[in-house]
Amino acid sequence: MLESFFMYPRVLGRMRRGPLADHIDGLAAALEGARYSRASVRRYLSLVATFSRYAAQMGCARVENIDTSLIERFLRHVSASAGTRAQAKTAIGHTMRCLGRRDPYAGERADIPESDVPLLTGFDTYMRDVRGLRRRSREDVLRLVRRLLAWHREQRPGQPIGTLGGEDVLTFVSRVATTCVASSTRSGALSHVRGFLRYLRWAGVLDIDLAPLVPQVPCWRLARIPPHLEWSEVRAVVDAVDTTDAIGKRDRAILLLLATTGLRSQEVRRLELRDIHWRTGVLHVRRTKSRRERVVPLLHEAGAALADYVLHGRPRGAAAEARVFLRQIPPFDALRSSSTLAVIVRRRLARCGIRQARGGAHLFRHSVATRMIQQERPVKEVADLLGHRSIDTTAIYIKVGVSQLQDVALPFPGGAA
Repeated sequence: MLESFFMYPRVLGRMRRGPLADHIDGLAAALEGARYSRASVRRYLSLVATFSRYAAQMGCARVENIDTSLIERFLRHVSASAGTRAQAKTAIGHTMRCLGRRDPYAGERADIPESDVPLLTGFDTYMRDVRGLRRRSREDVLRLVRRLLAWHREQRPGQPIGTLGGEDVLTFVSRVATTCVASSTRSGALSHVRGFLRYLRWAGVLDIDLAPLVPQVPCWRLARIPPHLEWSEVRAVVDAVDTTDAIGKRDRAILLLLATTGLRSQEVRRLELRDIHWRTGVLHVRRTKSRRERVVPLLHEAGAALADYVLHGRPRGAAAEARVFLRQIPPFDALRSSSTLAVIVRRRLARCGIRQARGGAHLFRHSVATRMIQQERPVKEVADLLGHRSIDTTAIYIKVGVSQLQDVALPFPGGAA
């Protein structure tokens, strides 16, 4: 397969060296199947071949021996250019996926000290196998743990993490707490610190359990009103989308689904063509946060926008992809990350001059729930649409129903009847 991209025998021989020699042809076929441009395939294959030769020089003779430490050393070694390192991380990520492996740090920063890699790898394995956390949740925890390790090196140069003391924990926790704006973010960050400290005690790194020193942060779920858009703002954002190109067709369909169905980001991204029931006008939401399938109505305008995108906006040659919403540039795969959908929403909001601190897909979910409450729709109906298992979860939106609250409010003592 390499012969389709490189013609000189000496180049081909150089590329088929190292532990990845038997796999680079398969990688070339996978990249071509993903419809990358020819120039991109050549660049990625060259970087993978360079990594394979580097691994051989480091004494790695088998692909099974490629580990996080080796990948990180190569990313620091490959180039002083941040762009080249980013391309190398992408190329290695493709290689790991083709091999059926996923390195937890291949897509992260390449400046993780080698001394931290075994600890981070062990903690990641612990969170996956013992606590059962998914990859995205583990990445959030590991991001904060790297901050803790970097802070400890700065405060205690040359000392291992096993020398961490109670005063150090309290100092770091205070620093983290001051950088968090929302109480929920602060609570989550301190929970991550507690989990890591428990792991250090469990693994024998610490002699005592320091987790009880990390304070609990109260989160009053009903103390605030969720950020939302007025319906006029929602209409302005949707109507401002230019649907003369494929990206506009896709973005308008996404915005209308978010604004009329209240779907979560992952529910939109995981929506498949088989889940759209055109004749009955409903969407079958299969993979939900609560792991319970539900059916939501597909309104006429949202259905028309969705049909326009499916028929005229989806990339050609993507018929084999089951997901509805795809990238519009190679590779034409599904929108894998919630940040991708958040960028689409924020870009459309910014073009209408709407600035929101939290302007992701959940902003539209809050908006549709708020509008239904203001229309005096039953709370159970709102809960069913949003997929809440308990009405108590939907209660946070009731505070925006001022007219309903006025009807049930008792008169002020001593005031007029």
